[in-house]
Amino acid sequence: QVLAGSVAMQQPELSGDFARLMEWADAARRMKVRANAETPADARAARSFGAEGIGLCRTEHMFFDEDRIIAMREMILAGDETGRRAALAKLLPMQRADFVELFEIMAGLPVTIRLLDPPLHEFLPKKDSEVADVAKAIGVEPERLRERMLALHEFNPMLGHRGCRLAISYPEIAEMQARAIFEAAIDVAARTGAEIAPEIMVPLVMNKAELDRVRDLIVKAAREVEKEAGTLPDYSVGTMIELPRAALEAGRIAETAEFFSFGTNDLTQTTFGLSRDDAASFLATYTATGILAQDPFVTIDQEGVGELVRIAAERGRKARPDIKLGICGEHGGDPASVAFCEEVGLDYVSCSPFRVPIARLAAAQASLRRGAEDGGDGTA
Repeated sequence: QVLAGSVAMQQPELSGDFARLMEWADAARRMKVRANAETPADARAARSFGAEGIGLCRTEHMFFDEDRIIAMREMILAGDETGRRAALAKLLPMQRADFVELFEIMAGLPVTIRLLDPPLHEFLPKKDSEVADVAKAIGVEPERLRERMLALHEFNPMLGHRGCRLAISYPEIAEMQARAIFEAAIDVAARTGAEIAPEIMVPLVMNKAELDRVRDLIVKAAREVEKEAGTLPDYSVGTMIELPRAALEAGRIAETAEFFSFGTNDLTQTTFGLSRDDAASFLATYTATGILAQDPFVTIDQEGVGELVRIAAERGRKARPDIKLGICGEHGGDPASVAFCEEVGLDYVSCSPFRVPIARLAAAQASLRRGAEDGGDGTA
């Protein structure tokens, strides 16, 4: 059947027997289920599917919109800190508006916001044919843009100038993002009465010194906002554990970090030495021949990656007994991986919005299974 024009669509919703099943699951599970979301549409979808907050807001996605990418590129091409701060001043109200909307939608539920993570060259044109138009839009000579593109080029960007390394090299970026978070939280709390307590996450940390340096930038921004506004929201600063060294150093890192979120996408890459973008060409052979039991990017590898998660959780809790522990890789929506998270005792899993119902059910099954194994009857 061929239909002319657009067809009226309906948003999926949890209702009837399925909604009742989800109620039973929620009563049985111990772990919270959050969603990875940075757009209002994703945040609303997450809420409709029962997400209990945002476990990962990837702020870099907010800078690719047409009205923002120019200011972002101006910041990247600026020759000094003054120029970068001038460009960031244009981005501040946009970033603040993004967070206002997310805080409003989540209505007091936890929101974990990751500071800028990808290398800066990702915001520049990829093809030489685009250079002239981009240069004209931001008001620079094409040759200047080409020089900057060349200077930022990396042979292995996944392990390059990204994550907290950007905040250390360009502290004004982290300061702007922290200010936007605090100002948005104050705004929403004042207008709605909701208690907004943002969780600010520093990516790709490898040791305590890195986290300390970035946390100081966040605290500096917090003090400036408090001085101007006369108030400040409760907030916490934590980090993603996505490097093996960070997992091994978790005890020291937890002296500063108030929460860990296991970024198992990158932790799997850095543990296996595999590129998630390139490994598909041979992983099928590895699983078919039994070299690997399953694709480690689909289901968490418990012997390697999982062992690092265990180590980090144990050492983190020893240093800070009340540390909050979660997972924000796509493993958070995989039932077998959710069961592992329950076994380790993580506080929450976070996954894409449309996998939230799967995670809620898997968390309940894992909780019941663990209860039965611990000597209970396995019922809620």
